Amino acid sequence: MNDCLVSVRTNINELILFCSKSYRKALLIAIKKMGEYKIKDIEILTGIKAHTLRIWEKRYGIPCPSRTETKIRNYSDEDLTEILNVAILNKNGWKISHIAELNSADKVSKVIELRSHETHDIHFENLLLALLELDEHLFTETLEKLVISDGVEKTFSKHLSAFLERIGVMWITGSIQPGQEHFITHLVRQKLIGLTDRMSLPSKSAPKVLLFLPENEWHELSLLFYHYILRSKGVNSVYLGQSLPYQAVVDSIKQVKPSAIITSCIASTEENFYSDYFKRLKEDSNGLPIFAGGLQIVNNIKDLTKLVSPIRNEKDLELLYEVIEL
Repeated sequence: MNDCLVSVRTNINELILFCSKSYRKALLIAIKKMGEYKIKDIEILTGIKAHTLRIWEKRYGIPCPSRTETKIRNYSDEDLTEILNVAILNKNGWKISHIAELNSADKVSKVIELRSHETHDIHFENLLLALLELDEHLFTETLEKLVISDGVEKTFSKHLSAFLERIGVMWITGSIQPGQEHFITHLVRQKLIGLTDRMSLPSKSAPKVLLFLPENEWHELSLLFYHYILRSKGVNSVYLGQSLPYQAVVDSIKQVKPSAIITSCIASTEENFYSDYFKRLKEDSNGLPIFAGGLQIVNNIKDLTKLVSPIRNEKDLELLYEVIEL
């Protein structure tokens, strides 16, 4: 179990790169008991005001969370799922009084009916339900609808990043389980690889950019997204993947002769590791521009300013386009 928690904690470090600064700070501080939410957690996760949740509970019994000895509400995963289903129905014109007349199975049935012809923006609720229920069909269906309506870049840079921010909040509350976190990160990884694979190969004469993760670095969601963006721009991005030994990086640079390098650093390591690593890489690549994202880049940015150009969001890639004269 401890190994699982270490794995989740490390993967969440990658997920929180998509989060706003306020969430990111909180994510690195708090871990609570799994499967329990306070009313403020539910408010953040669902967007439903605490006042509204109290009214729903008092008037309609939606839901009826357990309480501590001091009368503080403790919401379960089942309570959260019910609230998400109620929110979906309410957004689509159902009155709360009518929703309250439905049992749990009927609420789920009505939500499933709505998904086939939904007219309101309920992708957050659907993605969260897919996470809670480990429902790949719902996750894929929701993601595909977003891609069709908004395109791949906006889906991942806006909608999916916001969803990952919600997952970050779930990590704050300690309510995300190892299986749920691995389920979602696997699906996101799988979708990014599939979307990239469907694109035509760039021209051999297109600018080359080398992408890799340093040795013992395994978390590649960010790097896969950079890879997709570059391919969509016609860049000849050469993806070398996870945990590449240092000498292999240097050898690949000599062979590929890229115009720039992109990497991502999530894993914690000994002090000064990254500044020493990038100083050495800068020298061994003859001053090649290095672009790097990841939590460790953010945490060590003062020591890395002259060595790498940080990637904190998609806009930071615009400097890369200038460097490679795209």
